[in-house]
Amino acid sequence: MSEKKDPSIWQGFKAFLTRGNVVDLAVAVVIGAAFTNIVNSVVKGIINPLVGAIGTQNLDHYSSCLSASCSGTNGIQLMWGSVLGAALSFVITAAVVYFLMVLPMAKYLSRVEARRKAREGTREVIEVSELEVLKEIRDALVAQRGSGHDQR
Repeated sequence: MSEKKDPSIWQGFKAFLTRGNVVDLAVAVVIGAAFTNIVNSVVKGIINPLVGAIGTQNLDHYSSCLSASCSGTNGIQLMWGSVLGAALSFVITAAVVYFLMVLPMAKYLSRVEARRKAREGTREVIEVSELEVLKEIRDALVAQRGSGHDQR
């Protein structure tokens, strides 16, 4: 019994791995990981120093205390600077992905779709004109038969 299940499990696993979506997803994860390093470098090398012109260069140092004193382990400290840094990283990542990947791909796909519709439109025009020509030929043949029939 187990010999019958093993080949089907392995065949299913092989089919799962060789599906195009799985490979595309794996490539996207690898590129995303590499892209994260670039975004983090931009935030640390450019954004943090710009914010640092106002205060500190490390956003992690921005915090607020909910109690009277936050010395040592006493008090509740909100580390809103690290949240701000993460939010900036997210916004930068989303902007770069949108403007460098999503927007150009959408424009490309719309051009491809417009070309496809234009080709279909020409096919319809050709089909209609062929139909019109065939109707004219038919009418001419009917007229010839009618006039030829009268002459006999």
